[in-house]
Amino acid sequence: MLKLYDTGAYLLNGTEIVPDNGDADAVLKQKGINVSKEEALKNTMAYGILEKHNTADNMDDLMIKFDKMTSHDITFVGIIQTARASGLTEFPIPYVLTNCHNSLCAVGGTINEDDHMFGLSAAKKYGGIYVPPHQAVIHQFAREELAECGAMILGSDSHTRYGALGTMAIGEGGGELAKQLLGRTYDVKRPGVVAIYLDNEPVKGVGPQDVALALIGATFKAGYVKNKVMEFVGPGVDKLSADYRIGIDVMTTETTCLSSIWKTDDETKKWYDIHYRPEAYKELNPGAVAYYDGLVYVDLAKIKPMIAMPFHPSNVYTIEELKANLSDILHDVEEAGKKQLTGNVDFKLTDKVRDGKLYVDQGIIAGCAGGGYENICDAADILKNHFIGNDEFTLSVYPASTPIMMQLAKNGKMAELLETGAIVKTAFCGPCFGAGDTPANNAFSIRHSTRNFPNREGSKIQSGQIASVALMDARSIAATAVNKGFLTAATEIDCEYTHPSYFFDKNIYDNRVYNGWGKADKNAELKLGPNIKDWPEMVALTDNLLLKVASVITDPVTTTDELIPSGETSSYRSNPLGLAEFTLSRKDPEYVGRAKAIQVVERAREAGTCFGKSDETMKPVMEAIKAKFEGVNCENTGYGSTIYAIKPGDGSAREQAASCQKVLGGWANIAKEYATKRYRSNLINWGMLPFVLDEDFAFDNDDYVFVPGIREAVLNKTEVIKAYVVNKDMKELSLKLGDLTDAERDIIAKGCLINYYRA
Repeated sequence: MLKLYDTGAYLLNGTEIVPDNGDADAVLKQKGINVSKEEALKNTMAYGILEKHNTADNMDDLMIKFDKMTSHDITFVGIIQTARASGLTEFPIPYVLTNCHNSLCAVGGTINEDDHMFGLSAAKKYGGIYVPPHQAVIHQFAREELAECGAMILGSDSHTRYGALGTMAIGEGGGELAKQLLGRTYDVKRPGVVAIYLDNEPVKGVGPQDVALALIGATFKAGYVKNKVMEFVGPGVDKLSADYRIGIDVMTTETTCLSSIWKTDDETKKWYDIHYRPEAYKELNPGAVAYYDGLVYVDLAKIKPMIAMPFHPSNVYTIEELKANLSDILHDVEEAGKKQLTGNVDFKLTDKVRDGKLYVDQGIIAGCAGGGYENICDAADILKNHFIGNDEFTLSVYPASTPIMMQLAKNGKMAELLETGAIVKTAFCGPCFGAGDTPANNAFSIRHSTRNFPNREGSKIQSGQIASVALMDARSIAATAVNKGFLTAATEIDCEYTHPSYFFDKNIYDNRVYNGWGKADKNAELKLGPNIKDWPEMVALTDNLLLKVASVITDPVTTTDELIPSGETSSYRSNPLGLAEFTLSRKDPEYVGRAKAIQVVERAREAGTCFGKSDETMKPVMEAIKAKFEGVNCENTGYGSTIYAIKPGDGSAREQAASCQKVLGGWANIAKEYATKRYRSNLINWGMLPFVLDEDFAFDNDDYVFVPGIREAVLNKTEVIKAYVVNKDMKELSLKLGDLTDAERDIIAKGCLINYYRA
């Protein structure tokens, strides 16, 4: 089904694979090919696009300027507030502000609609593009209106992936978007490129989510494509529609890759023609001899309907395998879930077995992954002349944009869905992050959406609630609905797919979307609702740091959802201090109190009162430090909190995972490694030290870690930084910061990105 090569590989004429083993040079020579590896790696599509957008004088340390940007209403307020505080006068590139996350304006009073009005006023003032609520989810609008072959787009959502349309897109934290708004660059080491070689074609009933889950399962745990570009090639690409490719592409985020790109062809051209943008198409292919840092061979014909069980998209099985080993797999998932979950909850799945079959309570087809036109049409075909029943099982379908919904209404597919008992709703990302269709306690939901992390469906562990999500393709969700909630693969259903043509109605956006690109009005007033707050002042990095450990997380991976929960907290995304109260609330409810306790001491220090409000444990700690390190005092030593986690930052690009720690007085993370580049970048942009600790050390909450000379170490590029656990006999630790650009070092030294630009 899938094979991961343990070496790099050459790709000849887009079809022939030559592994980079001891025989590669001889094979190439035999074919009359005389190209060095260095030359061949320049023949990937990714290299060409990166080279075109690189403003640096070399291709090792890239300084990228993007063509366009996009954000949604959980992120754009903070981004614009950051850029505004740093001197923003006008958007320098097209910047789209979509409103697809905080669409339910009843939550939090006027808060969400206030954010929308801020977005519209910002689009008028700075020259942006504003997409009102329910018109489109962020990524569907970007596909329909922004993507171009050979272009690069930066988005403040982790699923910013438009590679299937020939666009290299990257999802990052808000700080990176603020940099682009201020004319700066996205600085990154040139990423490796891994070929995803697709062969043959999927069997009937296998959808894009099935292919995507198989890829995630094969690559995530191995870290095979981490921070690399996935380049989709091979004859199998030609067998897939543009919609199908998009459905695979959007899920590449869950492999932890940096970006993606696909070869383009007549199917891609057809997409752009349908959307009235033929000028956006151009043919993209790797060169005749291209070199890849790795290669994943995918036999599409052998992919079966898949399911990703709680609580990660990489926890994959074939549906066939799950049904054949139901009790054992459910038990294993339960046991793993109990280790991952914290709080007073009783997580069970084995009680979902009825007469030897797995019963699910809810089906959802939604968002940037599931809400595509072909997914919904195929689901409607499976469900035609059936009904979902009148028991617990429910089915909701969210088309990804109003133009898709319009076409479903015109061709009758929406009516067919409604006749079955399914509910069709407007474009909304809520089911993907816990703000819509939250199941009942102990319910099990199957979703064609992007993630199934704990509480991603909206339950609250701290309130004793637990529900869980498995990811599946729309077709198998529809097949399960045919059987009224009993798990069924689409390949088990006899269905004739109608594949109705798609017609894009451009008038929908022409009549409703505000397009202010190139028409900035500097006299326009920003509309600031009472919940929209400026970022608090943040001090520069001091000569020394005394860090108090405020949370110890020993899970193998920590998601951004655990660092700052999604769902109802999204109403406070425009209020840094208000949102910070939710930090780690589902993982470690005591964190906020611990962080605030050390922040009180730091605030007193900043006011010139050494230990003015400190707890009694700090004085002997400082005495021990002064006895060992000469010249340490309150003027040159800052106090702050840190968290220790094995591998933090998997998942969302939301900068708030870092900024919430910062506004509570956080100065650092200590980790074995960081799950994604974007989370590490978020830490840096908020002036936090992304420490890596190779050695094993058993931290406890309230440990004190002293880092002498940290400012000098950051600015002088010290590779190994000595730190000391003061309350544990001055245990010496060796911390590293990894690769940092000169600008990133300066950002940390100045305290945050805002301070950096002010300076």
